[in-house]
Amino acid sequence: MTIPAFRDQREIPDDDGYFAGLRSDDRPGWDNPSMPPWPDTQSAAAPAQPQYGQPYNTPDGFRRGEVTEVSMTDPTGWKAGTGVPVVDDRPPGESTSGNRLFTVLLFFSGLGTSIALWLFNTRAGAVSDTASTMIAAGRVTGLIGGYLLFVQLLMMSRVSWLEEWVGSRDLLRWHRWLGTSLLAAVVAHIVFIVYGYALTAGTGVVDQGWTVITTFPEMISATIATGLLVFIALISIRFVRNRLNYELWHLVHLTSYGVLLLGYGHQIAAGADMSGRYASVFWPALGCITIAALFWGRIVEPVWLNTRHRFTVAEVVAEGANTFSIYIEGKRLDKLPVQAGQFMRWRFLTANGWWQSHPFSLSAAPNSQWLRLTVTIAGGHTRKLATMSPGTPIWAEGPFGTFTAERRTRRRALLIAGGSGIAPIRALLEDMPPDTIVIYRASRPDELVFRTELEELAEERDAWVRYIVGGRNDPGPRRLFTPDGLRGLVPDVNRRDVYLCGPPGLVNAAVDTLKQLDVPESQLHLDPFEF
Repeated sequence: MTIPAFRDQREIPDDDGYFAGLRSDDRPGWDNPSMPPWPDTQSAAAPAQPQYGQPYNTPDGFRRGEVTEVSMTDPTGWKAGTGVPVVDDRPPGESTSGNRLFTVLLFFSGLGTSIALWLFNTRAGAVSDTASTMIAAGRVTGLIGGYLLFVQLLMMSRVSWLEEWVGSRDLLRWHRWLGTSLLAAVVAHIVFIVYGYALTAGTGVVDQGWTVITTFPEMISATIATGLLVFIALISIRFVRNRLNYELWHLVHLTSYGVLLLGYGHQIAAGADMSGRYASVFWPALGCITIAALFWGRIVEPVWLNTRHRFTVAEVVAEGANTFSIYIEGKRLDKLPVQAGQFMRWRFLTANGWWQSHPFSLSAAPNSQWLRLTVTIAGGHTRKLATMSPGTPIWAEGPFGTFTAERRTRRRALLIAGGSGIAPIRALLEDMPPDTIVIYRASRPDELVFRTELEELAEERDAWVRYIVGGRNDPGPRRLFTPDGLRGLVPDVNRRDVYLCGPPGLVNAAVDTLKQLDVPESQLHLDPFEF
């Protein structure tokens, strides 16, 4: 039996021979000799599907999917209209703005508490001259830096409740912002403390700095922690990070745990505000929460997930130019808490790739029989994944992200995809309401993946697919992310939830245009893989 991948698979009956026929068709046309042949998705029991380039014709006269081109005569500026009625309905959707607000208030409450510890331990009139002011500033910035370090590690814990409560997009943004703030607080702490002690001792700043390092308790470890922190900040600059191997960058990034251990030892030994009636409770409690979250998110949850589901590769199937899908089977997949649009981090335990873990979204809604990932070849690692054999064991972590239909705040949706971003968008379409519009951006027609699947789903779910094909300077792509161009395709765009997934340039251009069209940020859903 073959997998009709374009069908909704969530209620497929059990079949022990489910994956047996995936390699049965030696279909020509795939120009990558390392790839397995195409599957036979046209079984005798399945209804005939439209051929490539021949989308469905619906009874109402509209085609559910077609390449959209620029028109000089149509008022919308396009040769293909959506035919979607403009109705302003409120949804039964879920908004998470309250979660984010509560989290922000909780963060600033903790920050205020850490600063208040200095106030409790400072007697009136103690700050009276320049030297004491500098030392006081150094103590305050040290407390801020210690607090931010705990929060940073908490956000890196990957604990499921935090992902579900806040969402990957906000966690990523906060992680970047707090990383910069943490570095600034640590550097300010060093400068203020050294300068204040130099003024008190009447010595030079360099001499005093050396004296601090060599005589104060735990200062050697604090110096190493600062060096690690600066190094992590440097390799996290986008220009540098884009030139590093992902696994190398990730491994170095994990040394921030060492920063916590080394820095916290310094705080305990030399921190004047780490003891006292309130501090002796606040800091140990914060440390216990962070360590518990790291242990739970990095160890307990992944071990439980993989012990319970025992993921293995079922089959690798070519999809198009430099694109292939990995079908995954496992135990109790119906109990897997994953939704369409989410991603997981996958580690394929092959001889040459077991040490690499990468985030891939599901490209079909989860079901009790299999999961599907769709990968675009972008380097040596992804090229090797295309040659995996059935039965290859997998170690997974997740699921992650709030890029799901449950996060809608409006009754209708717009899904925008580019490149490999079509994977979560295609999965999301299975859970979206009627009159959903999909805009799929590609440079060439042969880069369009899942076209038959998208058009059948559009027919089944009363949705619409628009393909914008061509180079960035062609009229259609140039018009797409302009206010008039996007409004021409989606007249009620500001009354829809918009889901975006694709290259950064496409996502940024789309977000800029949507903001010009007064689409509220609460209606924008992005799918970040970087965290």
